[in-house]
Amino acid sequence: MPPPVFQESTGDPRPIGRIKILMVVSIVIFVIYTVKLFSMQILSGETYRSRAQNISRRVTVIPAQRGEIYDRTFTQPLVLNTDSFAVSITPAEVPEGSISELIEQVAAILQVNRDVIDRKIPVQYYSLYQQVEIAANVPFATIAALAERKDALPGVSWQSKPLRNYVDPGSLSHVLGYVGNITQDELIRLFNQNYRMGDIIGKAGIERQYDELLRGREGREIRIVDVRGRRVSGEGTIREPPMMGKNLVLTIDRSIQTLVEKALGKRIGAAVVLRPTTGEILAMVSYPYYDPNLFNRSDMSVQYQALINDPNKPFLNRTIQSNYPPASTFKIVMTTGILTENAFPPDKVVECPGEITYGDRLWRCHIRRPGHGWLNLSQAMAQSCDIYYWAVGRDNLGVERIVSYARDYGFGELTNIDLPGEIAGFIPTPQWKDRRFHERWQGGDTMNISIGQGYTLVTPLQMANMVAMTVNNGLIYEPHLLKEVRNPLTGEIESAVTPQILHKSDINPGIFRAVRRDMRGVISEGTARFPVNIKPVEIAGKTGTGEVGFHNRWHSWFAAFAPYETANPEERVVLSIIVEAVNNWEWWAPYASAIIFQGIFANQTYEEALATLGVQYQPVQGRRE
Repeated sequence: MPPPVFQESTGDPRPIGRIKILMVVSIVIFVIYTVKLFSMQILSGETYRSRAQNISRRVTVIPAQRGEIYDRTFTQPLVLNTDSFAVSITPAEVPEGSISELIEQVAAILQVNRDVIDRKIPVQYYSLYQQVEIAANVPFATIAALAERKDALPGVSWQSKPLRNYVDPGSLSHVLGYVGNITQDELIRLFNQNYRMGDIIGKAGIERQYDELLRGREGREIRIVDVRGRRVSGEGTIREPPMMGKNLVLTIDRSIQTLVEKALGKRIGAAVVLRPTTGEILAMVSYPYYDPNLFNRSDMSVQYQALINDPNKPFLNRTIQSNYPPASTFKIVMTTGILTENAFPPDKVVECPGEITYGDRLWRCHIRRPGHGWLNLSQAMAQSCDIYYWAVGRDNLGVERIVSYARDYGFGELTNIDLPGEIAGFIPTPQWKDRRFHERWQGGDTMNISIGQGYTLVTPLQMANMVAMTVNNGLIYEPHLLKEVRNPLTGEIESAVTPQILHKSDINPGIFRAVRRDMRGVISEGTARFPVNIKPVEIAGKTGTGEVGFHNRWHSWFAAFAPYETANPEERVVLSIIVEAVNNWEWWAPYASAIIFQGIFANQTYEEALATLGVQYQPVQGRRE
């Protein structure tokens, strides 16, 4: 029997193909995962590590104290910081679905309307891991109530947040300004300067002008936590301490500021005292003023709205943000132009009959109805004769040269003072009138500008600069309020402001000597000889009575300097003061100036100066130059 024959069985080929496909797929998946892991760990490792670290971090911001502000002596603080608390909520730390109930509870403890918190934490913030401040200036008793219920209030935290304390600000409110929470518009504008939502920022005055110096640098406290926000054992807290802002020393002399404030009294108006040789502002008063501490109060919004609606505009710093017709003080400019241009011989006389006719109008010299008689230039300045300046300005000097000298004195231009919101005033020209009213400039317009009336407008600070230029023989220094920047820990001076020339005129110094002599004549024998002729110091200046359409009421101006003659120019001060026509008429500016100069040069308080000068310096309605 033959042996059996065996045949090799080929079997089903499909399992082998599947195995090969599975092997290829496995290899591809392995390669993909390998590449992905390489990318995540090597190429993008730092990014993912940072992201993982951020997820496990809880960062608490530690507010920095703002720098303090002092007067020029560095002994009297004008602005300090006081301890207070702020309450915040981290929305993402609140269990899902519980935030509405939590807000209700916190609002009840803080005694605020829950709408206030809802506006600060809208629905789109509910997943935010960042703290959102919901209340500031919270008393300690309220913090204690929150602490008692801490376990029932997830996501709620509190921290120390210093408040600004303006020490007896009075009229300094316009100089110092105030602070408040940054707005959305401010945040957009200042985004690249490391500001963030919830920051405190200067809103006005020095607080706003030098916010970068004052704000300091906030600190941080970083804790490592698990997904439930609990601190991870073995992980310490990283603390970056805050850095206090710089201390600022102002040029303001607190004693002179108080003296000027009391001398102006409760009269709507403004006054500036500056040192002409440096441009330092020694006093800056605008009435009415406000209390910047109101922005720390719980009813702040109500009081703020009342101030906004006040028709007397207490937020307005009238020294730099209001302008007025300069009236007869403009005769300083006119005298300078007449002498420089030799437009009319200074010894030649002009008759003042009390009134003249020009065009279809009767022009009255309102200082003396019967007229001053025959006057030369010095006498016309001393007696403030309108008719003299009308005639010489219209017929000899001319509007173009008048405008040129007004601009040389700085009228119509910013002074560049280190405060926000300054306006430039206005000097009219024939070209402006043609564009504005489509009318030609007339001789009557030149007569108006010759005595500081019509469309001419200046600020009290510009008026002070006009006098400073006269004193300095043509130099005007930039007026400024910052004197020094000091280290908040050591008190050492880090930087000091040096005087900067704002303008240098090419007028001959001899002209300014003549103008100063004529300004002295206003006090020794002219319109101000009774109210301003005091004993401690010789004063030179010019009165002004601005017509603004009120019946029997005028703006009362006085612009002056003292001492008239001195071997030490550093001791000179310039004063510019205006009492607005809305006050009861009492021609108060010259009388207030006498009290101020008496106080400065006799080293007296307002009360002492008033007692020295006597009863005639008490307000009496009806006084007029």
